[in-house]
Amino acid sequence: MNTKYFANVISAAALVGVTALFAGNASAQTAQQAPVTRAQVKAELVQLEAAGYQPGGDDVYYPADIQAAEQRVQAAKAARQTAAASVAYPENGQQTSQQ
Repeated sequence: MNTKYFANVISAAALVGVTALFAGNASAQTAQQAPVTRAQVKAELVQLEAAGYQPGGDDVYYPADIQAAEQRVQAAKAARQTAAASVAYPENGQQTSQQ
């Protein structure tokens, strides 16, 4: 058997395998994402407005202002998760007990 032909077959098989791997991963990620509901979009808009975003009008700072509000919302969520974790799992030295 010709070694050049064999090398081409191996390369083609590797390419097909890698392509199938990426395609399978992409379809698995798409299947896990459910469509966003209207209520979820409204709730997110309320959160962004509470974080300082003001939609509408002539917004010359559009990408920057909504991105800043999204960062503030994410920071607030992270702070709440950290606080909840510290309440749920207090460190050993901070527990008080009465004897």
